[in-house]
Amino acid sequence: MHTQAEKAAAFQELHRRPGTFIIPNPWDAGTARLLASLGFEALATTSLGLANTWGRATVSAVEIIDNCRMIAAATDLPTNGDLENCGADEPEAAAEMIRRACEAGCVGGSIEDYTGAPANPIYGFNLAVERVYAAVEMAKSLPIPFVLTARAENMIHGRLDLDDTIKRLQAFEQAGADVLYAPGLKDLDTIRTVVSSVTKPVNVVMTHADPSITAADLAALGVKRISVGGSISRFVLNAFMGAAREMAEHGAFTFAGENPPWRELLDAFAKGQG
Repeated sequence: MHTQAEKAAAFQELHRRPGTFIIPNPWDAGTARLLASLGFEALATTSLGLANTWGRATVSAVEIIDNCRMIAAATDLPTNGDLENCGADEPEAAAEMIRRACEAGCVGGSIEDYTGAPANPIYGFNLAVERVYAAVEMAKSLPIPFVLTARAENMIHGRLDLDDTIKRLQAFEQAGADVLYAPGLKDLDTIRTVVSSVTKPVNVVMTHADPSITAADLAALGVKRISVGGSISRFVLNAFMGAAREMAEHGAFTFAGENPPWRELLDAFAKGQG
């Protein structure tokens, strides 16, 4: 297996080299290994995918870190942690989550300005920037290079203010974030506006975007990184519910005939483990 330092170097290089890369989102060791077997070069955890495995809407900071540890150890690929709001409001306390993610084996991680409180979903501008600054300082203190992603969550929490979103991303860039990320960008024109407003690499998540957009389209705009959040998890659960409904409503089992051979999956698990 590659060392964490080797994974960190590989992740840094992915962000430096020309072009765009896809960083898909597994939710456990098995899905991580299946993705690795297909040739992806890095992985990102998904808090939504993890929550789906527990059958609830949210997960704790401890559960997020445990999941990071599982996925980081499952393959030779660099792992980026979806750390939500880093489990705290206060900047220094939130920054501790960056250290914990690194200790769990991640070589990158995110901090977002969603508070976790639906009644007051977005941190005030000054506090949001202070939190990113504290996370950057923590990332700089770690024993391996750590890619810090700062997320502006306006667009998926009812604040459809692109100007404010861009203002936040620009401030996060000035605070030292390595990657900038605004979930909820839906079309190429909006994505182009965001990418052109900053100089650091931009992550676009396809969960909320026009599904006809391709990686080539995003590469042409200068997007560096493409993720899918909990979309694969939801797709899998939709297939699960389709099979369950077939049994419950029709007493039928045609879905079983669509399964790949078990040996094929075992081979993919072994290939993905590295």
